[in-house]
Formats: sequence, C-alpha cells, structure tokens
Amino acid sequence: MIYFPDTYSIEGQQQRADQANLKLWPSTDNYRGLIAKTSQITNKGTVIVFHGNAGSATDRTYYLDALENQGYRVILAEYPGYAARNGSPSEQALIADGIQTAQQALNDFGGPVFLWGESLGGGVACGIVQSGQVPVKGIVLVTPFNSMADIAQHHYWFFPAKWLIKDTFDNIKNLQNYSGNTAILLAEKDEIIPNKHSLMLFAALHHPKKLWSFKDASHNRLPLNQALLWWQEVMQFVSGQNEVSP
Repeated sequence: MIYFPDTYSIEGQQQRADQANLKLWPSTDNYRGLIAKTSQITNKGTVIVFHGNAGSATDRTYYLDALENQGYRVILAEYPGYAARNGSPSEQALIADGIQTAQQALNDFGGPVFLWGESLGGGVACGIVQSGQVPVKGIVLVTPFNSMADIAQHHYWFFPAKWLIKDTFDNIKNLQNYSGNTAILLAEKDEIIPNKHSLMLFAALHHPKKLWSFKDASHNRLPLNQALLWWQEVMQFVSGQNEVSP
C-alpha cells in the first residue's frame, strides 16, 4: 500500500526522456535517473531529487526548471521497480539504491551533493544520510513525515498498522546524527501526511533547520512555479549562504 509506480519499457522511458529534453543517466543500459541533455557545468553542486511514492521521475521536470536556473545540476533519481528500472521497491532497496546513485553523482560530478526528497523520497534521503556513505551538504524535505509507521497508523487506525508495517522509514532516527542544514516544506492542507507528523520531525531536529509553510497547499498541490522566491530561499539556506539559527 506504499508504492504506486508507473512502469514501462526502456524504449518507452527513452521516448519520455527525449520529449522532456532529458537523457538517461549515467547510461541508457544501466540508468539511475534523468538529467538534462544540456546539463551545465557548475561549482554550486548537484541536487538529487527523490520523488514521492507514485508515478516516476519523468513527472518531476519542474525541479530542473527551478533549480538549474539557480546554477545547480539536477538529477531526477529513479527507484528500483519504477519506470523502466528492474527490481522491487522496499525501504532497504530504495535506500541502498539511493546510496549508489549519490555515490555515482559524486564520482561523475564532484561535490557538493544536496538531497531533495518529496514525501516518500524524504524517507529515502534520510536513509542515505543515516548510512554515512555519502557526504551530503544539505537536505530539502517536501511534505515529510516523522516515520512511515506513524503515517500508516493514522490512515489505518482500526488495525495495529504501526506494528505490522515492514518499511518504517524512521526519519527522526535517521537524521539524529546529521549536522548539515535541513529545509522542510509543509503543505498546511496536507490530506496525506497530517501537519503534526511533519512538525514532529522538524521539532526533533537539532541541527540547523528552517520551515516553509504553504497556507493553501495540499499534499500534491504545492506552489511550484519556478519564478517563486521560495526556491531561491531554500537553496540559499541548505547551501549555507545564509546563517540561520536552528
């Protein structure tokens, strides 16, 4: 009940990438995500986007529009079992694969590396941080949760869902030793992840953090126009350009 991937052949994935002016990265035969065909050389760093539980990375091209304009390289990471990638999604599989994707990005492009996770993708980003296997400069979490176990219990209150769920994605635990900057984006009318679970995560963080709250936004209806000021504010914060107290 967690994963809702769009799936298609590698030919179908290639066609979708071409239509969006993207290429499969790092190679067509063994791709891990999508990147702009004309991706610029930059010293600002690479933002790796881990998307939510539905659809595929190809649906998230708005991240390139907003972040490349600020001078960042953007990789739209894809999960095992999604789009044309082999495998089956699970917490262990997604985090292990995400670590490899981040390591590949660091090898190909150097640092700094930023992780951007939306909803479920925030759980993947936090798991990568917890592993300690990749130096992560900053994190952006969009409509995140404290733990998937608590979200399961909220939606399935009539079952002991918290104790039955296998993929717990405990974001509070996974970020407890992180020291970089973390930005959290909250949709005030979130019908999927109640605000209290995002705020519990925010309150538990003891490193530099900042909250952006969107008054009229729901879980899948955030204000994403690339001209909006919050994109720049978020990246300035997580990159350390602004000094903000936790």
